[in-house]
Amino acid sequence: MGKRIGLRDIRDLAADQEIFDTDVTGFYARRRKGAAISYGVLYRTAAGRSRRFTIGRHGSPWTPDTARQRARLILGDVARGEDPAGDKQAKRHAITVAELCGQYLEDAEAGRLLTRRGKSKRPLTLLSDRGRIERHIVPLLGRMKVAAVTSADVESFMHAVAEGKTAARTKTSKKRGLSNVRGGSGVASRTVGLLGGIFTYAVRRRLRPDNPVHGVIRPADAERQRRLSDDEFGALGDALRRAEGEQIWPPAVACARFLALTGWRSGEALALRWRDVDLVRRTATLQDTKTGASIRPLSHAACDVLRTQSGIGELVFRAARGAGLMSGFPGHFDRILKLASISGVTPHTLRHSYASCAAEIGFSEPTIAALIGHKSHSITGRYIHAADTALLKAADAVANHIAALMGDVIEAEVVELRRA
Repeated sequence: MGKRIGLRDIRDLAADQEIFDTDVTGFYARRRKGAAISYGVLYRTAAGRSRRFTIGRHGSPWTPDTARQRARLILGDVARGEDPAGDKQAKRHAITVAELCGQYLEDAEAGRLLTRRGKSKRPLTLLSDRGRIERHIVPLLGRMKVAAVTSADVESFMHAVAEGKTAARTKTSKKRGLSNVRGGSGVASRTVGLLGGIFTYAVRRRLRPDNPVHGVIRPADAERQRRLSDDEFGALGDALRRAEGEQIWPPAVACARFLALTGWRSGEALALRWRDVDLVRRTATLQDTKTGASIRPLSHAACDVLRTQSGIGELVFRAARGAGLMSGFPGHFDRILKLASISGVTPHTLRHSYASCAAEIGFSEPTIAALIGHKSHSITGRYIHAADTALLKAADAVANHIAALMGDVIEAEVVELRRA
């Protein structure tokens, strides 16, 4: 029987008993088998479905009066077509950021997520994405509900990664394998960029209405502006000549020298296969690069580096174990830099240094773009079909200039450098 619920009624409630309020329709107090008493609201949704919304247990702050006031507010929401109990349940079962990342990687690896060029992500890009997710995103944001992440959370995440809170050295599944996870503004900027792509995926799947990464200002990636000085080129050349005596994997040393002489991306060199190389025409045909298919000219000096590799297996720069890519190259590269006493340098620094050297000795932007495989536009598009004589001479000029800075003996044909 209904009555206005008061404190005496609460004290008199027996086990498994429920009473409804006469003032607010649907407001009730219920006691289960134990001593705890809870308040709630019984209502029907716009679709006619019966729902119960639990307000809370009796005790501060919930009394018959405060719970009754809360019930009125809930029923007001129901009158506007909302479903408070349904929303509460949906939030409870909403996926976390870690679960979202897992679904994102699954779709990306299956080729269901396309880049702006309309192609699926490359294996090396997926490997990099997985590393950033597992080492930075999941540890800091993984437990949060996707719908609950705000721009403030993203900014806090970015600063935490930049300050090195996720930096760690951990053992990998490989024998004597070691993963050195770094922090810094560059890592933070690139990881937030990936996070933006993951939340765009969430918006597309209607897991939330907006992308919390939009509007977050990322730090400039200063690491990509670094270039080697002439002295640092000399130190690098000396380190490369000493590296094999320091028991650094010879194909890794050769790959580092090749990057310095060509300005290629490290992923392109590590994935280079013998079937892609024509040493007679001095060209390499790359079918899947960051900017699409690309034909690269090879200088005499670069060809000399390729000839030092045995050609065992498909890959030019083979791994120490197995037939896959040389996953340990970053570690080998760091050891070479340590020999050279150079800091703040990555394989991408060699690419930027190569382009800077090419510009310094007088080559135009379209020519430099063709040499290093930048996205082609009207003029550089000519080089997609073949590496002509002028482009091969340009490759020789830049490579010979860099080889001279590194103190190497140049046995190839001497090419006169252009004047700026």
